[in-house]
Amino acid sequence: MRRLFALAATLACTAAPAAQVKYMLWDSLQLPAYRQCAADFSQRNPGTTIKISQAGWDDYWTAISTGFIANAAPDVFVNHLGKAPQFIVNDLLVDLAPYVQRDKLDMAQYPAGLVQVWGRGAQQFGLPKDWDTVALMVNLTHAKKAGVSLAELQAMAWNPKDGGSFEAVAKRLTLDAQGRNALDPAFDRQHVAVYGYQNPGAGNMAGQTEWSHFAVSNGFAYQSVPWATPLHYDSPRLAETITWLASLPGKGVSAPYQFTQGQSASAAFAAGKVAMVPDGAWMIGYYAHNVKFANTWVPLPKGPSGRRASMLNGVADSIWVGSKVKEEAWAWVKYLASPACQSVVANQGVVFPAINGMAEQVVALHKSRGVDASAFLTMANEQTFLSPVADNGAQVSELMKNAIENVLMGRKAAAPALQDATDKINRLFKPATSH
Repeated sequence: MRRLFALAATLACTAAPAAQVKYMLWDSLQLPAYRQCAADFSQRNPGTTIKISQAGWDDYWTAISTGFIANAAPDVFVNHLGKAPQFIVNDLLVDLAPYVQRDKLDMAQYPAGLVQVWGRGAQQFGLPKDWDTVALMVNLTHAKKAGVSLAELQAMAWNPKDGGSFEAVAKRLTLDAQGRNALDPAFDRQHVAVYGYQNPGAGNMAGQTEWSHFAVSNGFAYQSVPWATPLHYDSPRLAETITWLASLPGKGVSAPYQFTQGQSASAAFAAGKVAMVPDGAWMIGYYAHNVKFANTWVPLPKGPSGRRASMLNGVADSIWVGSKVKEEAWAWVKYLASPACQSVVANQGVVFPAINGMAEQVVALHKSRGVDASAFLTMANEQTFLSPVADNGAQVSELMKNAIENVLMGRKAAAPALQDATDKINRLFKPATSH
């Protein structure tokens, strides 16, 4: 009898071989959470195992691209809005909309914008897994010595004419080698020991941490809705924003653009060379582990619109169209986007999960670790906007990076540089591509 049971079990295994879903991500800090989710998923779904691989950002996208070409891409992978349009145009992603409808998945559990930005028309190419906003990281030790209070930091406002109270604070936080701040007539801008503010760089078509928050709070909009053309990078609101940012190094308030090519703004902050830097929620852990002086996150300054603004961005999980285990892959994607998995992610505190209401858990977790991350929630409740999404994203990003780089390096004025880039960008689209 025992032999018969053993034979029956063997035949059952032969008839229903275990399915393996290959999953890939780039963030090593999130690896433990997703390994736990994979173990929990396999326990709930006997017969399906998840094989997770991880690679750093550059190697990750090389692996995804070569995988597509070699017909060996992971079944499910973490997708990014900077890459997704190209994959969608080339029919490399599974449309999840039929699965969502069939399984009656509640899409209202995610912020509406994060669902919208991963869709095109009636199609859906990813389920949201997390979200982020941008806030300002401040050296509190340095601010206290400069006589700048936390209340002042939390109430800053900017404008492109004179920089507003934000620029005034940045000048108070800027010190030359002799300890004089940038408001002192004797300030030596050629020998700066601590810069008050550092722009992270030129950015790309989104300028997520570099300029988007300033530009949108000044009235700029990339496009009318995701995928719509034309793109509005020739906006005077953007030009005056970039002009103002480009003026800061000349005042000694920020390091020259070339400085950011040798050392990231975040590393310069950790080294005590910069007093304020804008950064995203995904960097909370970096600053918590690498900064040895008192620091805090504060909301971004209000703009001429009277409001603060931040990109509300988020990655999503997508299924490769060449997957041989699409049903199992969908089950995994659905689980990744569920409260069951995202609560595990929340308890790691690396990112804000996409499920509505879970971000508060992450803020509470950070607070228990001595980090006040509430500024990111504040920004989520201010004027938020979506990342630009368009065909030809790689070309658009390169054109925008070059244009803004030329302005920041003093080679060109912002208005003509951006106008030229915009003309080239919109020539990439046929008139019929407007949505």
